[in-house]
Amino acid sequence: MLNFPLAAHVPASHPVLGAMFEARKRVFVDLLGWDVPVLKGSYEVDQFDTEDAVYIVLTDDRGRHRASTRLLRSEGPHILGTLFPALCEHGVPTGPKVREITRFCIEPTLSRPERRLARDELVSAVADHALRAGIDSYTAVATRGWFSQVARFGWDCRALGPGRHIGEENLIALRIDIAADTPALLAGRGIYRKSAFHILDAAMEPVS
Repeated sequence: MLNFPLAAHVPASHPVLGAMFEARKRVFVDLLGWDVPVLKGSYEVDQFDTEDAVYIVLTDDRGRHRASTRLLRSEGPHILGTLFPALCEHGVPTGPKVREITRFCIEPTLSRPERRLARDELVSAVADHALRAGIDSYTAVATRGWFSQVARFGWDCRALGPGRHIGEENLIALRIDIAADTPALLAGRGIYRKSAFHILDAAMEPVS
């Protein structure tokens, strides 16, 4: 049994989060081949899925997963600060208004146009949530190719260091600053798509 707070109860007791963990397994384990824990053969749940994690999840009108991401507090354990601090040339950004974006997951069973729409809606939800929740910045660890895409979305995104080859990946740390004009900047690049989304925490309660 995985000794993570969410491992014992989330998949069975919350359909939205359960569907998200299933999608994470399909994307990160089945498609990308990551060597990460899998619960009950179906759910990708790791040591950062704790009571401090917050999840943004997009579903269709039948409650099926379309896209999701996990937000971690920068003051506590998170992927950049815990596993990859060397990616930051001038230290890992932390603070009460900084969150880390992890497990950015687009439902692989969608068609290509549907995946593009879901991606844009999830990016927009990330920005909208930050403005509502008083989050000033996001950090993330990305492959260089994914960083190049994210940096072209129109928002204020920059690398935190030159990047490094770690294992088989060329990884880079990034920071995205969010301000009142971020939705307009995303819209200027054709990315912003306002939509309904779930914001849930590890207690499986909506986050205001």
